[in-house]
Amino acid sequence: MQSTWNDGEAARAVAAYGEAGVNEDLALRVYTTRLLGREGALVLHGGGNTSVKTQAHEIDGTPVDAICVKGSGWDMGDIEPPGLPALRLKPLLRLQALDALCDEAMVNAQRSQLLLATAPNPSVETLLHAFVPAKYIDHTHANAILAVSDQPNGMAICRDLFEPDLPVLDYVMPGFALAKAVAAAIARSPGAHGLILHKHGIFTFGTDAREAYERMIAMVSRAEAHLARGPRKSYAPASLPKALAAPADVLPILRGALAESRGEGRYARFVCELRREEPILAFCERADLAAAAWEGVITPDHTIRIKNKPLVLPAPASGDLPAFRAALEASLETYKEDYHAYFARQDSSLPGKRKELDPLPRLALVPGIGLVAFGRSKKDARIAADLGAATVATVGMAERIGAFEPLPERDLFMMEYWSLEQAKLGKAKESPLAGQVALVTGGGGAIGAATAKAFAESGAELVVLDLDGAAAKAAAAACGRSALGLACDVTDAEAVRAAFDRACTEFGGVDIVVSNAGNAIEGAMAELSDEKLRKSFELNFFAHQTVARNAVRVMKAQGTGGCLLFNVSKQAVNPGPDFGAYGTSKAAALLLCRQYALECGAYGIRANAVNADRIRSGLLDEARIASRAKARGLSVADYMGGNLLKQEVTARDVAEAFLYQALMMKTTGNVVTVDGGNVAAMLR
Repeated sequence: MQSTWNDGEAARAVAAYGEAGVNEDLALRVYTTRLLGREGALVLHGGGNTSVKTQAHEIDGTPVDAICVKGSGWDMGDIEPPGLPALRLKPLLRLQALDALCDEAMVNAQRSQLLLATAPNPSVETLLHAFVPAKYIDHTHANAILAVSDQPNGMAICRDLFEPDLPVLDYVMPGFALAKAVAAAIARSPGAHGLILHKHGIFTFGTDAREAYERMIAMVSRAEAHLARGPRKSYAPASLPKALAAPADVLPILRGALAESRGEGRYARFVCELRREEPILAFCERADLAAAAWEGVITPDHTIRIKNKPLVLPAPASGDLPAFRAALEASLETYKEDYHAYFARQDSSLPGKRKELDPLPRLALVPGIGLVAFGRSKKDARIAADLGAATVATVGMAERIGAFEPLPERDLFMMEYWSLEQAKLGKAKESPLAGQVALVTGGGGAIGAATAKAFAESGAELVVLDLDGAAAKAAAAACGRSALGLACDVTDAEAVRAAFDRACTEFGGVDIVVSNAGNAIEGAMAELSDEKLRKSFELNFFAHQTVARNAVRVMKAQGTGGCLLFNVSKQAVNPGPDFGAYGTSKAAALLLCRQYALECGAYGIRANAVNADRIRSGLLDEARIASRAKARGLSVADYMGGNLLKQEVTARDVAEAFLYQALMMKTTGNVVTVDGGNVAAMLR
């Protein structure tokens, strides 16, 4: 591992943060914390922590000795000074005289010494950082350190490798007891450059930021060199089917199996993240996969994200997905039973009672497919996947010099059910569409983009399709980092199939489809060419059918219902002169919606439509609005507000109607009118 310290970058950080009133100590602490956090082989997603002892000021300007420690909720890779809240140091040091301190009292003691009352909770390892006299302290869960430590004889290996530079301390659960144990270990080794925590991670110390950081790099490099001396092992490959099923066909089955019914057609769904890089596929395709799959995480922090073990499944054959589904259901049931037994076993052996967490896996290993991670959002799924990938890499390194051996079950259980660890996940109220995936066609236009944004704001993951790929990507970008924007001609059946396959590979499936793409061809019906009429039906009817057919295919594979939403326009029920091609195709789309409602209700799939009018969009652009208003002798405002409510209807209004229908769990075959009131278009 190479140091990425750069004198110029460090100086620029000091100058830039200095302009905001941040002292040099903290500026360099932020700089090297970011260097550590951006190296995935050191820390991932909130793991690890850093600190610096410096001087701060009370509100009246009185100088005070302080320690700045990474705060809860901040990721080391992009941390800023507020992510390292300052605490008064001397009151924390007085706590070292205590024999014991419960978690609640420790958290209270730490918060009571914050110089800023609104600062985030400091790390649960704040007292450890305080009790160690070093100015700069870095802590990571480096893969290489864990690979040499997570061994049956890991303590001996670590002592041979790191002492006397780094004393090796047997595992102690984070908190006050660990802080005391580390302080005692360092007192016995006053020249130590850091510390190895068995099966947990590594600390390095320094008199300045660079020294602590580069000692971390040097010690991790020492572990990497030791691992490199071990032989690369080869494993017998599994016997895979001649024709493997495609990930796009497998993930909806897997995702559907993990969904938990909440009654009345509602499900708590997971979003998927698929990883199939060569090392991951190679691991998943070992003949001894069931034995090689870990029974404990590489560092205890990971257990709240990925449980203690993955779900191991057979390779899916393309011609026999029902057999894969059956094997999946059986394996999942066994996994849940094992988790219930694990909880009962450990809970009964410890004082107090805990509420059992959900028993579902967060990782699955599937030969020929790869590692599949699950989360209630795409962000959570990616975090789980990163931790899973790190586990695969660490287990592989550990096997080069011996065998991977995690912490005992008791220690992992105590970490998983530790209230301070659970607090990292947050308890915010879940959004109404959390865990659901919505696909919007015509998503680059006004109505489609507004609809995608509304669904994203309600917690859904988004796939945005549009003939204009750049517009689709722009609309997706407005929905958040995980949204996917794709160019797609919805009149091309192969392109639509490919788009749905991409959605399934990216997110695991699709739950809501807004079939919105359309266009208006003008002309009197008697004078309209067959070519133009067919073109209108291709986009305004047959494309809706192609989209809906693919949606139902995926939804049936998931087995958790779903929602089809169609943009049918007021022309479907209130035709206008010279819009026959548009009106007749939209009327057919309305009947298509109702047909899907009729045929798919038994699968829990709802089909509803929105009937909108006079929306500023590609169909009704500014030039067309001005022309129509002038022809009627009206101002643009009066034309756009020419309805019973005398108000212009916007794309956002239509989006909210689609959202409303997506949330109406017991409504299907419904048409919602969004036009401000048009008597002629009212359904009778």
